[in-house]
Amino acid sequence: MGTAVHDESSAAKRKPWLMRIGIGLFAAGMVAVVAVFLLFAAGYSELPVWLSAAAGVITPLGLALGLISLVREHRRA
Repeated sequence: MGTAVHDESSAAKRKPWLMRIGIGLFAAGMVAVVAVFLLFAAGYSELPVWLSAAAGVITPLGLALGLISLVREHRRA
């Protein structure tokens, strides 16, 4: 059982840098999406452009980078 935990931790250390960037961008984009929904539900009609752009651009960009990283990692294996 100790080796399974060790294998998981070593796999986490070897996560490609592109995947880490993709996960971070996707998470930041999702925070922006939630902020847009909460502000809209609170009654704000004119949201900042940068917030709407972050919700609409950063989330799919992070998803795309994560998928590209997965394809690259699969091709190496």
